[in-house]
Amino acid sequence: MKKRYWLWIVASLMLVLSACGEKSKEDVVQSLQKKLEEMTGYKTEATMSLKTGDEEQKYKIDVWHKKKDYYRVLLNNEQDEKNSQIILKNEDGVYVLTPALNKSFKFQSDWPNNSSQPYLYNSLVADVVKDKDATFETTETYYVFETKTNYQNSKNLPYQEIYFDKKSLTPVMVKVLDKDRKPLVEVKFSSFELNPKFSDDAFTTEKNMTSGALGIPVMADGEPNEPAAFTVLYPEAVIGNTELDEQKEIDMENGKRVILSFKGEKSYTLIQESWTSYPASATVPVEVSGEMVDLGYTMGALSGSTLEWSHEGMNFYLASEDLTKEEMIEVAQSVQGTVVK
Repeated sequence: MKKRYWLWIVASLMLVLSACGEKSKEDVVQSLQKKLEEMTGYKTEATMSLKTGDEEQKYKIDVWHKKKDYYRVLLNNEQDEKNSQIILKNEDGVYVLTPALNKSFKFQSDWPNNSSQPYLYNSLVADVVKDKDATFETTETYYVFETKTNYQNSKNLPYQEIYFDKKSLTPVMVKVLDKDRKPLVEVKFSSFELNPKFSDDAFTTEKNMTSGALGIPVMADGEPNEPAAFTVLYPEAVIGNTELDEQKEIDMENGKRVILSFKGEKSYTLIQESWTSYPASATVPVEVSGEMVDLGYTMGALSGSTLEWSHEGMNFYLASEDLTKEEMIEVAQSVQGTVVK
């Protein structure tokens, strides 16, 4: 009898100790906040998969962050790395750089604080802290939160699952979910370095507008890039009864331009063009009075009734007096249908 009594005492103590060793949701949130406060910055590498179109698209992402407001996010398209983009934030503002096309946009923006960012540690922790109704569970390896998102230009991705490593408290994976909780965006982190050292010019536009910033050879001054093979891309989104009414092709000295005119209740014009680009040393950033928008596969510049973006060696311009801001973004996000010319 005594033996059984002591066995029961030992078992109870083990259960109590086990329970004490498991952190609560509040404990983990506090630990995440403390980690952000104490670190000086980070470098991370990740892969982002987008399942929003007919075909899955994959991007390699390199993120550098230096406390407090320095960011460098390199978005590499796995199919065409030389036409990748860099989102840069330094003391002068926020930039979207496309070195291979010699393009640079400058925004007056409070990015990244104005929207959820699935590849930024700071943003993930902020979403966890803001959502008091976030769900929380513990696995053998991860702390898992499901939170609401804050995508200003997309209401179709209201939730996200965030997986933090239990030992390091760094992000391992993020799944951005639609209204049916189906994952449409997935970010997997392959490495995470805390408190790295950065060179003095790591966050300057001059340094990041060189081809070397993308990990490809730097071209000599005056040497043009080869123009990309021209493939006309058509929007797959159907807005009301709007249909393609006219297509014009114009040969230019340094490339080609295609003008697509859509007529209906929500009329708009979509221009796609390519040209031979020149070294970034001659580039002056274009000031944008509008806002930076995330199109999923690239970043765009939205100003008034126009939206401009670059993708796979091409420039796109969308103009409409009829489309709302959300509809313009929806059209731009859907420009994936192809007919080879």
